Amino acid sequence: MKSAVENLTPTRVKLNVEVPFEELKPSIAEAYKTVASQIQVPGFRKGKVPSKLIDQRVGRGYVLETAINEGLNGWYQAAVQETGIRPLSRPEVEITEVPDPSATDGELKFHAEVDVRPEIELPDYAGIKVEVAAAESTDADVDKALDELRGRFGTLKSIDRPAADKDFLTIDITASIDGAEVDSATGLSYQVGAGTMLEGLDEAVTGLSADEDAIFDTTLVGGEHAGESAQVKVVVKSVKERELPEADDDFAQLASEFDTLAELREDLAKQAAESKVVEQGVEARDKVLDKLVELVEVPVRNPSSKSSWSSTSTPRTPTAKASTTPRSTAPRSRPTPSAPSRTRSSLTPSRKRKKSMSARTS
Repeated sequence: MKSAVENLTPTRVKLNVEVPFEELKPSIAEAYKTVASQIQVPGFRKGKVPSKLIDQRVGRGYVLETAINEGLNGWYQAAVQETGIRPLSRPEVEITEVPDPSATDGELKFHAEVDVRPEIELPDYAGIKVEVAAAESTDADVDKALDELRGRFGTLKSIDRPAADKDFLTIDITASIDGAEVDSATGLSYQVGAGTMLEGLDEAVTGLSADEDAIFDTTLVGGEHAGESAQVKVVVKSVKERELPEADDDFAQLASEFDTLAELREDLAKQAAESKVVEQGVEARDKVLDKLVELVEVPVRNPSSKSSWSSTSTPRTPTAKASTTPRSTAPRSRPTPSAPSRTRSSLTPSRKRKKSMSARTS
């Protein structure tokens, strides 16, 4: 098989493909098997009809058409690999030449126009200068890291007071639209201020004690009622606060390989300093990229082009119906099975749940 690329624009090419008769033979043989399984001839079992009899009954031209139509995608994909182009859209295929059905030679010729990823030339980036903030860590950074470490070893303790920021709650929720219940959940764990569930929930539960409830209006975030306004009733079943271990030598030995709190704080200070340097590097990288973007020219597709594409589009499978005379054909994309839909809760945006209404403690 021969293939060549003709550049039409910086974002569109024409792929010219020639398939010799020898490479058509396997597809023709498969086409005979396909046709044989589709017709019934007296005296022959289905699928066992001889090729010559198929030629008499349906015509060799039909067999050749079937072979080309079934093999077109494979030849197109092979040409894409051979030429190294990176398609971004479904190709527009035109068959320009097919072998004579009455002959045992000849070749298939077709071309495919397709949008491709443009080649982008990076400018000379030597000498680009950017300024970043100084990488300095403070005692506040060390204290924050220490508190986060203490939080990992904290325990939840039930308290008899109204819920406040950072408290951990067990709640029941019921959502209603126009007075009709549409979703509910019980025994959800939630940290006040996390903002991981419904808008308005934090304000509603703040100040509530165990067995108290509140009603608030919000927009549902999942399930079949996602995006709809609803009235939600929340009942607080329990209020807990996180009790942190004392920051002392015993904690240092429990949470790290160090024997004293001073050694642990020294290590946390070193980590904080390293983290600041990493943040500085990320800031420098992003600023250099911003400058490069200003210098790079990226070709875009001509709006008058027949097809359209975006940076996230994927190549479609080309198919074309062949005939004994060349003619233009538009490729048809083959259907792909859609993923099974999954019922989601209206009350939580989380995608990964064992139950439709479960939530995760922040």
